[in-house]
Amino acid sequence: MILDKFKNKKKDKSITPSEGYKNYLKNIKIEKIKIFIMQIALLIFILGIWEILANKDIISTFLFSKPSAIYDLFMRYMENGQLWVHVKTSVYETVLGLIIGTVGGVIVAILLWAFPRLSKVLDPFLVVLNALPKTALAPIVIVWVGANVKGIVVTAILISIVVTILSAYNYFINVDEEKIKMLKSFKATKLQILFKLILPANIGNLINIIKINIGMAWVGVIVGEFLVSRNGIGYLIVYGSQVFKLDIVMMGVFVLAVCAWIMYEIVNIIEKLYKNYR
Repeated sequence: MILDKFKNKKKDKSITPSEGYKNYLKNIKIEKIKIFIMQIALLIFILGIWEILANKDIISTFLFSKPSAIYDLFMRYMENGQLWVHVKTSVYETVLGLIIGTVGGVIVAILLWAFPRLSKVLDPFLVVLNALPKTALAPIVIVWVGANVKGIVVTAILISIVVTILSAYNYFINVDEEKIKMLKSFKATKLQILFKLILPANIGNLINIIKINIGMAWVGVIVGEFLVSRNGIGYLIVYGSQVFKLDIVMMGVFVLAVCAWIMYEIVNIIEKLYKNYR
């Protein structure tokens, strides 16, 4: 009965937060707005200084270009549709590499958690793989897999999967041991412990892994596109450097930054929705 009353109170929509709590939430929102305005102001300041220095010939427009020239080039690429082709190609490859690398890494981490002996056997190999400069292996991977989208995606997967395995496994084994013992005392199986405790306790950590893997996947895709692609942001950057058009290079870097930021923000929104739901 007491528990039922407590649940009913939680569901009671008539309970309103205090004025102090409302002010606290309001101050948080105001602080976020202030930070956002300062970020925009800093960006405008940097672009403005860059434009002024370029127009005054203090910095070389051949080497650094300038914001107005990059914007004009961006609009031309948007109008003729070329930019969308490159962006769609790179985003597709990155999302594919991100999903496979993250899901595959988590599955391997679960297996390592479920079979401690296997984790001890594979531990030195994973450490060595993590230490290897995987971007340097990209040419070999592409020769093995093929000079196409598959080769680029596999490169992205290789860069993210080892980090995912090590991070996720570390999170899994550091779950409160007392809670695990309590579940075992109720005769819970490993599968039940995994889905009732280990994974739910690490949702936030897994989301953080996804955030890290966004950057990792983009690195793999761009490196792969540097080597073999005829489309994509990486190809655009390499092409611009080959023909000494730094406007194209800088535009490619800018578009790459925006795409990575959008993906990161999407994950942030999912994280907020999860926290609110919980």
